[in-house]
Amino acid sequence: MALIDQLQKDILVAMKSKEEARLGAIRMLKAALMKEKVDSMKPLDEAAEMRILNMLIKQRRESADMFRQGGREEQAAKEEAELKMIEAYMPAAATAEEIAAAVAEAMAETGATGAKQMGLVMKAAQARLAGKRVDGRALSELVKGKLG
Repeated sequence: MALIDQLQKDILVAMKSKEEARLGAIRMLKAALMKEKVDSMKPLDEAAEMRILNMLIKQRRESADMFRQGGREEQAAKEEAELKMIEAYMPAAATAEEIAAAVAEAMAETGATGAKQMGLVMKAAQARLAGKRVDGRALSELVKGKLG
């Protein structure tokens, strides 16, 4: 089932159960997907949907950090609650072992030995982890550590 269709069903459920916070988050998510669909003038594929979800997750994390720095804990908590709702629509996160194995395989495949080849290793590792959610920053740190 397409993500937009799933969101529409979840909107109806949230409306019936009067979950205002969840309803707002799902509507925001659907609006972002619909905007991308209209802007690109073609149906969204799974990769585009995941790209948009990742962008929204990153925005929520940054917003929560900014609200905390500004002393607005209630707003930060609201952003983190939305973040959890968005993550529910994401595929399962890759485990640390899966990430480490993908990096090792990518390094063996590319023959990378130095930091200049980090981009090649990152690209190969991300290809091996396709379909799973991976924190790019954590992956980057792991690759940096391995390449020295």
